[in-house]
Amino acid sequence: MRCHYHRDYFFPLPESHPFPMDKFWRAEAMIRAAAPPGLRILDAEPAPFADLLRVHTADYLEKIRRADLSSVEALKLGLPAGEPLLERSRLETGGTLLAAEAALADGLAANLAGGTHHAHADRGLGYCVLNDVAIAIRAIHARRPSLRITVVDTDAHHGDGTAALFAGDARVFTYSIHVGRNYPSLKPPGSLDVPLARWARGGDYLDQLEATLPPALDDHRPGLAFWISGADPHEHDRFGQLRLTDADLAARDAFVLGELVRRRGIPTVVLYGGGYNRDREHTARLHARAILAAALAF
Repeated sequence: MRCHYHRDYFFPLPESHPFPMDKFWRAEAMIRAAAPPGLRILDAEPAPFADLLRVHTADYLEKIRRADLSSVEALKLGLPAGEPLLERSRLETGGTLLAAEAALADGLAANLAGGTHHAHADRGLGYCVLNDVAIAIRAIHARRPSLRITVVDTDAHHGDGTAALFAGDARVFTYSIHVGRNYPSLKPPGSLDVPLARWARGGDYLDQLEATLPPALDDHRPGLAFWISGADPHEHDRFGQLRLTDADLAARDAFVLGELVRRRGIPTVVLYGGGYNRDREHTARLHARAILAAALAF
């Protein structure tokens, strides 16, 4: 299994900032320490602008590069725009592009980042600058236009950007299980949305996941899947509004990987998604566990 890592571009955030940028290097260290035989971690290169422009407008990319966002746009993005942010986001997206090619070749791969599902064509939202999954899908479809692709999104928040970008594209099935009354307030319908009540516990979450995901995969029959795992359904996450324990998340990971990889043999890309645990190291640990579970499932 190949994991692609966007070697940290210097992009400091204040310690008080709610986005835990340090989760990336912390999780990488945990994965390296526990890596089973056959797992390789490779550096990623920045995604080419030609690939970014398959999804995002040139005007939006330039606004990020020049830090030319309005106060409202900057507030909604939640990260300081500028050349460093764009470069870091291109590195993150480059990891997803490489992981998609590795999954098609090997059956399973991961990006030790990614899953930035709130980014739309012309705007970034909720700490998501570039929609890495959409960019990877459009790049694949440029070469393999008939490939059926499923996005399995188990992040606590609805994948609004991904749903909007693929609305009406029958080749792409977007599945999202999330809190119904949580961020984002506007949720463009995906192919299958599974809204949960606030503060749902692990049993309810897993019941809904197990009832809805297998039929969706059976109906769409994808040749490639992107799994945005998400650490934010955890009970101690600041923004997830769910009550899953460590054991619940492990059961979720095992179920999703069992359905995608073991039962159906679908080439799969594993991505981090969100995670904002009050214990910053715990966020990294949850992401690392999802990657290690994938390596062991293959």
